[in-house]
Amino acid sequence: MFRISQFIKPLVQETPFVCRPKPQAPVVIWNLIRRCNLTCRHCYTTSADIDFPGELTTEQVYDVLLDLKNMDVPAVILSGGEPLLRPDIFLIGAYAKHLGLYVGLSSNGTLMSPDIAREIGRTGFNYVGVSVDGLEQTHDEFRQKKGSFRDALNGIEHCKQAGVKVGLRFTLTENNANEFPAMLDLMRERDIDKFYLSHLNYAGRGRRNRKRDAMHLTTRKAMEQLFERAHEDALDGRQTEYVTGNNDADGPFLLAWAAQRYPHRLEELKARLIHWGGNASGMGIANIDNTGEVHPDTFWWNHNLGNVKDRPFSEIWRNTQDPFMTGLRSQPRPLRGRCRTCAVRNMCNGNTRVRGFTHSEGDFWAEDPGCYLTEEEIRQPAFIN
Repeated sequence: MFRISQFIKPLVQETPFVCRPKPQAPVVIWNLIRRCNLTCRHCYTTSADIDFPGELTTEQVYDVLLDLKNMDVPAVILSGGEPLLRPDIFLIGAYAKHLGLYVGLSSNGTLMSPDIAREIGRTGFNYVGVSVDGLEQTHDEFRQKKGSFRDALNGIEHCKQAGVKVGLRFTLTENNANEFPAMLDLMRERDIDKFYLSHLNYAGRGRRNRKRDAMHLTTRKAMEQLFERAHEDALDGRQTEYVTGNNDADGPFLLAWAAQRYPHRLEELKARLIHWGGNASGMGIANIDNTGEVHPDTFWWNHNLGNVKDRPFSEIWRNTQDPFMTGLRSQPRPLRGRCRTCAVRNMCNGNTRVRGFTHSEGDFWAEDPGCYLTEEEIRQPAFIN
């Protein structure tokens, strides 16, 4: 995840960079359930409104949460499918909060009635992310359910009324990019705390819909709009957050953006971006799927490292001899193509491996076709001299 606001606010506020140690354990994104009441076109888990066998019991989930706490993971994000379809979701959330974990919830928002929103607040979830993929007609087409847009916005409002921090999640494709500015306006109109732009990743139904992926010029335009909105909010003192996911070229692109506006702060921003380090799959990000299989991140469900039913997550994560994990944790990674020779790879770390793997039909280390930086920007970028 690239936290844009955390990089732009220091530019505006002239805050000096202090290098702090990174967490030694990963953020864990946990797909607790695969069942979902929607069939979204870009779903990476290929969820459906049916029961899937082999999902963890409440007690098994508790055991894993205790292991994660003892491992000092910085955050656990409970996802799905639709996590609110698990009857024990509030028991799980309450136990995680009892352990002192930061706990987020990723939802499509359609099930968040006033009562459910109040229960989310009572449970103590730190944050709820709700996916909205365009204005009403576009969103309902993406989600393949009429009325899902209105239901999601109602769910957001119910969470706000319950005192829950809530954010919009938007997956950028060529089909909805023209509505991206309207989504930023919707965030402001609805007084929503956070905006998460997700670049399309080629996994699950997202793989089948990769032809809908936003082209590079469209992506660059959207990122510039996002940077400008985050910058505007920082100047105005708004306590909003803007983040992106699934395209680590966003970091170097922010440096190029800042070169035109804050040239005197470039070295400091560059240091921040290098410390951030780009793609964290297999290091700072981990995934547990609904059956307990552990993966390098949420888009590698075809690559299993072990199952928490058999061994603790901490043991699987720390003691893996998996060759792909070894490569992910290498510095530098054994990248190929333009990623190997990229001058800003220390800020990007090879971007999202699943796109390179899918595009090359099986090469873990192939260049990422989703990188939207120009040849000039990756070979002789004037902004990093």
